[in-house]
Amino acid sequence: MQRRDLFKAGAAVPAAMAAPLASPAKAQPARLLKFIPQADVAVIDPIVTTAYVTRHHAFLIYDTLYGLDAQFRAQPQMAAGHTIENDGKLVTITLRPGLKFHDGAPVLAKDAVASIKRWWARDAMGQALALATDELVPLDDTRFVFRLKKPFALLFDALAKPGSPVCFVMPERIAVQDPNVPFKDIMGSGPYRYKADERVPGSLVVYERNTDYVPRSGGAIEWTAGPKVTHFDRIEWRVIPDASTAASALTNGEVDWWEQPTADLLPLLRRNRNVKTELYDPTGLLGLCRFNHLHPPFDNPAIRRALLGACSQSDYMSAVIGTAPAMWKDKVGFFPPGTPFASDAGIGPLVGPRDYDKVKRDLAAAGYKGEKVVLMGATDFPTLNALAQVCLDMLQKAGMNVDYVSTDWGSIVTRRANRNPPEQGGWNIFLTFFTGLDFFSPAGHLGLRGNGLAAWPGWPTMPKVEELRAAWFDAPNLAEQQRIAREIQAEAFQQVPYIPVGAYFQPWSYRSNISGVLNGMPLFWNVRRG
Repeated sequence: MQRRDLFKAGAAVPAAMAAPLASPAKAQPARLLKFIPQADVAVIDPIVTTAYVTRHHAFLIYDTLYGLDAQFRAQPQMAAGHTIENDGKLVTITLRPGLKFHDGAPVLAKDAVASIKRWWARDAMGQALALATDELVPLDDTRFVFRLKKPFALLFDALAKPGSPVCFVMPERIAVQDPNVPFKDIMGSGPYRYKADERVPGSLVVYERNTDYVPRSGGAIEWTAGPKVTHFDRIEWRVIPDASTAASALTNGEVDWWEQPTADLLPLLRRNRNVKTELYDPTGLLGLCRFNHLHPPFDNPAIRRALLGACSQSDYMSAVIGTAPAMWKDKVGFFPPGTPFASDAGIGPLVGPRDYDKVKRDLAAAGYKGEKVVLMGATDFPTLNALAQVCLDMLQKAGMNVDYVSTDWGSIVTRRANRNPPEQGGWNIFLTFFTGLDFFSPAGHLGLRGNGLAAWPGWPTMPKVEELRAAWFDAPNLAEQQRIAREIQAEAFQQVPYIPVGAYFQPWSYRSNISGVLNGMPLFWNVRRG
């Protein structure tokens, strides 16, 4: 069963405050693009974090061996092509000529091999590829080879997937560093260079066009596939946490593009003839309430299960994106609604009226004795702030002793990697979201990994889920994969690695004189003014 066939089956799914900008409203120079990201870039290493703002930052600087087209098919990007031999167990990839890092050094096969190994240490789908691989080595400067234990049908899909962490290629000297420790040396080969000398934390991130970048030739420009042709010499990310200030900057023409307008300001933006507002990701965004499984009280699965009865997905989603029913969905499990692996298996505790008296009884029966719960909420990220506020209310109604840590998203991204007890700088709960594409199947679903300390922050240990996931990779057809996915979801509702809090569809807004904006995520090639 090919991953692209699965995606086709689900392709019908619907789709500190920065200072005000100094200059008055006026047209922007043709070669400058100003963009308001969802948050500041706190972590620059795209492998150690799944934060989307870091991924978007990285797509400017780095390139990938394969990209994903609009039909969810893997297409060569840095790769010139590949050969498959020995009944699928020998895969040789050849780099296209002329690839150079920003310092002028050539991109070599050894750089690609080291980058893949750093990535697969952290990525759910990459870990499956690593387990199926006997050896990954360079053959010469332009070719490297996977020697597989058995055929791995999703190999190119894994290298192409745009979900965090992405398999970006970086120099070997950087890629060999510990994948659990953020690097500080940014050196890519992508269409833009990072301007560290102009960085203003909490306010400004700057990129300049890489004049040495040679786009691949041929193919449609779709998602992360095809020629990465740039039309701006300079891109400025203006970090503006205050939504009203951001909306004003966009409507006045002081910025060009706002990634995540808040629900209350969407009617204003839609009425402005100089602004386009559109849904950009047909797979939607799935919200989740993530538990830390290492420390009390959420090291106890019965306590995690008890809180399922306190979760109102409609409350979470209406807080995030408003009450319009077309903008969100409830009764959502661990896979995106409307896609091939979505089901109602085990979802009963999330459906029906909320009974907080019962939740309190269930918590007491599970052994909760009033332990403090450290909940982290992102004040500079409106969507996540809304999720955290609903979670705070849920926990308090359930009678839990909550220590609410109100901070910026960058600090949460950093703190959530801390495995220490909460009283030593750790945590118990944070809220975030992933795109439906990231959670489409068990293959790349980080939130459903149960491999302990090797898992995504929260570090659940779920042997049965891991066993079922391995069986899913070996399933002979879609029907069997769907059956296994139902079992995975049913077990996940017993173990509760996180609480699914619903799915929503986030629009972005940009000036009407901007064209060529690609769907899926903020990508800065193909975009032009006029």
